[in-house]
Amino acid sequence: MAVYTKINRSDLTSINRKFNFENFQSFEGIKQGIENTNYLLRSKNKKFILTIFEKRVLKKEIPFFMKLMDQLRNLNFNCPKPLKNNQGHYLIKIKNKIACVVTFLDGKDKKKLNLKNCFDIGKTIAQMHLSTKKLKLYRKNSMGIINLNPLLNSIKFKSKKFIKLEKFLKTNFKDIKRKWPKKLPKGIIHGDLFIDNIFFKGNKLSGIIDFYFAANDYFMYEIAICINALCFDKNKSRFRINKRKIKNLIKGYESIKKISEKEKKSLNILCRGAAMRYFLTRLYDYTNTPKTALIKIKDPREYYQKLVIHNNLKTYKNYLS
Repeated sequence: MAVYTKINRSDLTSINRKFNFENFQSFEGIKQGIENTNYLLRSKNKKFILTIFEKRVLKKEIPFFMKLMDQLRNLNFNCPKPLKNNQGHYLIKIKNKIACVVTFLDGKDKKKLNLKNCFDIGKTIAQMHLSTKKLKLYRKNSMGIINLNPLLNSIKFKSKKFIKLEKFLKTNFKDIKRKWPKKLPKGIIHGDLFIDNIFFKGNKLSGIIDFYFAANDYFMYEIAICINALCFDKNKSRFRINKRKIKNLIKGYESIKKISEKEKKSLNILCRGAAMRYFLTRLYDYTNTPKTALIKIKDPREYYQKLVIHNNLKTYKNYLS
């Protein structure tokens, strides 16, 4: 979540005209995240989230996200539910941009996960994967490994000190693409399960938000994204992998849905691919985000370190012990 597009009281009045069952009285920008503009809306007794779509989200793909969240909620999976406007549509226009309003999910993200949290996250991911198997929805993963080449080529390595980094990225990207697995179990994944997209009430997981990178891809790729996002510990500016967290994440997942041997053998290359994906997007944002944006830029060096760590791991067992 972030704030690129500024709104005012007249915009709030316009939003209220589009929804006749709620009267939004105030708005507040949300700084976390890097992809879309988000505001907290308040009515008299309730809270909602307004999302204005920016950057990497294509207009034609947005209905997929709306239907996914709506149908997951109908299957009793805890996530935001998109509201329909007076015309029965999920989407509205603000500042000539596509936007939506979704229900507010109770709870908040945690700054640091314990082992039980990791188990519960794994369990919830498996429940989500089983739920999405029932849905007749499809979206190609626009941030899948085969689609990252244009992003890599768009990054401007502006000085001589970046020459080694450019070579490192291109060598790794070529190797990852060559070794990328084929024909693993797949379905709809969340695709962006970072710690700020997972909500807790106390020590109990209350739900998942921000489905705007959801797509059809390998279920095990979701696990790889989560290992990168949730199972590293930071000491000053250095990151180290936490294998106990990985073990609990996978135990939680397998308490609901088993992981095949072929999936396990693919874990290292999937982790490398996930690290590459976030390294590239953060590097691009670091060099291209306008200074006027109300946003906290995430440091791309984190995922350089993680990619190097994955390069030194090989087997599934290396991630657990």
